[in-house]
Amino acid sequence: MDQSLLVFVTVADKENFSRAAEELHMSQPAVSQYIQALERTIGARLFERSNKFVRLTKAGEITYHHAKEILGLYTRMQCLVDDLMHKASGELSIGASYTYGEYVLPRIIASMQQRYPLINPTITIGNSREIAEAVIHNQLDVGVIEGDFAHEKLTIDPFATDRMYVIAAPHHPLARKDEPITAADLEQATWIVRERGSGTRETTEKLFARLEFTPAKIMEFGSTQIIKESVEAGLGITLLSEWVVRKERTLGSLTMLEIEGLPMIRQFSLVTQAMPFQTKAMELFIAVLREEMELT
Repeated sequence: MDQSLLVFVTVADKENFSRAAEELHMSQPAVSQYIQALERTIGARLFERSNKFVRLTKAGEITYHHAKEILGLYTRMQCLVDDLMHKASGELSIGASYTYGEYVLPRIIASMQQRYPLINPTITIGNSREIAEAVIHNQLDVGVIEGDFAHEKLTIDPFATDRMYVIAAPHHPLARKDEPITAADLEQATWIVRERGSGTRETTEKLFARLEFTPAKIMEFGSTQIIKESVEAGLGITLLSEWVVRKERTLGSLTMLEIEGLPMIRQFSLVTQAMPFQTKAMELFIAVLREEMELT
């Protein structure tokens, strides 16, 4: 591994030479020497430095982006070689969309840790587009996303079906309506939705198109948990996965509205680099994930 790249990325992440030195178990002068050597190699200053801050320059931002990719590729290479000599172990970086990552993935990780305790997973949660982009740039080994996504550098493999329903608080007028709920009713309601790039947002917009209405009022939140709490408070209605509202439905704080044409069906998909090799840790994670989802 190019030690200067590792030192550079650590300084950029910590935004401080002293904290980077502590993280790397090096002296601060040694860290400075590595940075100076890299700057000479690159031919540009990589940091703006003062007594109060350490910031990346424009050249530093470009170098940081590619250094992360290079270090990710090195780690993947080392894991593949280690797999030839030892049983499954090492780091595994997993990304997942909010729905799967917060409400399904913890059970999968627990099962994997019971079977393969030497695998050390790290979890990143983001919207589907963010997770796919991180896999493309080698910042994640494997991702789980929702909805439709395609990219020439990715292998995208649907592995489970997700059912989505319109959710409301039990005291919401639509939840207490005796007559069938119509598209006009839904159009007049306040909708609480996820941000663009989210798989849940994509499916919500497909629902609007299918039922041929545009909500009179939309509120956009970047967290599924905040959406649930807002709906519980009666602020509006939303479209969410059945996985997300299991606990609240059991407690009676949220309810599914009966609407013709629902549930909306989408896929959870595995996202990996389109390359011929996978680490043993990744293969085992995918195998455990598939097995656990079949048991659900």
